[in-house]
Amino acid sequence: MTKYEEVEKSIITTFRKDIWRNFVKAIGEYEMIQDGDKIAVCMSGGKDSMLMAKCFQELKKHGKQNFDVVYMCMNPGYNEMNKQKIIDNAELLDIPINMFETDIFDRVEKIEDSPCYLCARMRRGYLYENAKSLGCNKIALGHHFDDVIETILMSMLYGAQMRTMMPKIRSTNHPGMELIRPMYFVKEEDIISWKEKNGLKFINCACRFTENCTISSSDDEPGSKREEMKILIKKLRKINHNVDVNIFRSAQNVNLDTLISYVENGNIHHFLDEY
Repeated sequence: MTKYEEVEKSIITTFRKDIWRNFVKAIGEYEMIQDGDKIAVCMSGGKDSMLMAKCFQELKKHGKQNFDVVYMCMNPGYNEMNKQKIIDNAELLDIPINMFETDIFDRVEKIEDSPCYLCARMRRGYLYENAKSLGCNKIALGHHFDDVIETILMSMLYGAQMRTMMPKIRSTNHPGMELIRPMYFVKEEDIISWKEKNGLKFINCACRFTENCTISSSDDEPGSKREEMKILIKKLRKINHNVDVNIFRSAQNVNLDTLISYVENGNIHHFLDEY
């Protein structure tokens, strides 16, 4: 049995409950795929998107929908070592990646005000444009369950608003295109277990701002707001092991009758309006 066959087998055996079923569940529950879709599976080279690509390959083998996929990888300006690592991992895992080049890192390198925000927007735009040029109507990103609950907390604690990372979104700037997140229910700890069980090594965030930094941060010195949320959730789990699930469900069980105000289609509704 080849290495990629071992990896594929582990997804539907060892990690069937925690990864495969949750992958399929998100696609079904949020109606992410329809017959006739052509989906660009966007791969950054990290563990999350590489696993997503393998799950899509399994879905193509065993799924019921009639859809097509391309495995797309954008190079925003990785150093040669990270770029080669992505190529080598794709070959090891038998993923036929379609890599295209951009100069995003060069363009945001000298920006001091919110470079990460600008970089993310530019990357998303390039992904949509390249996917559309390949005849795709959807892009799939590898955001997982932990990304979702971290986003909820960051929005509340630093954005002073209640927002979540949606499982799918229609693009406003690219008509006819849609973004889906099939890893929505898959927990990061299970992705890490899958990676370690198979002895795989992937690149981490490899942008110019972080490629020379340590991978992890201490509890006293978190490296980013998202890392800060990871640390906070880890501490809260010691008090209540279901805290992550409860955070997620809070975004599903919003009671408008108990909110001071909320926004709908750009309009603010205040509880005093109908008091």
